Amino acid sequence: MKKRLLIVEPAEVIVEGLRAVLDESRFKILDTESSADNLEERIAMSRPDILLINPTLLGNPRHMHVERPLAIVALVYQYVERDLLKQYDAVVDIRDSRAVIIDTLAQAAPGEEEVAKNNYELTKRETAVLVQLAQGKTNKEIADTLNVSVHTVISHRKNITHKTGIKSVAGLTVYAMLNNLIKG
Repeated sequence: MKKRLLIVEPAEVIVEGLRAVLDESRFKILDTESSADNLEERIAMSRPDILLINPTLLGNPRHMHVERPLAIVALVYQYVERDLLKQYDAVVDIRDSRAVIIDTLAQAAPGEEEVAKNNYELTKRETAVLVQLAQGKTNKEIADTLNVSVHTVISHRKNITHKTGIKSVAGLTVYAMLNNLIKG
């Protein structure tokens, strides 16, 4: 299944270049936008797996609030502060080769088959997310506490659900208590 991609970039020549590079690849370009105005609403409507965006339009992606797992990838062709780029799930430089761009996007949003290959034990970070989730914290609060993006927290929650088979917060809380991760 192709990963769904939303591109936010004002330069039409770059957008058309990306279309050419990604044509017939494992990605489906849902839409292209020239600005980040009302971006959260557009993400909610188009439901992409990956947001490929010029970081000068968005700044820190941790300030966005989206309900579903979403990889946010910076599209770079000019100088951008290194600390800002650390806030993104991946970075695509337009000078990269076609293969590198496709590989970077694929790694930013791994497919279900890649998640299935992983060990079913929770990682330390997933356990930390689970504990805070069981304590009633929101994704944003967990992100702030662990100093990660909300998108990373959502990805961890998705992995936790996949590994445990438990979808509800109440069920995850019981799982955490039964596994002595929190006190009852």
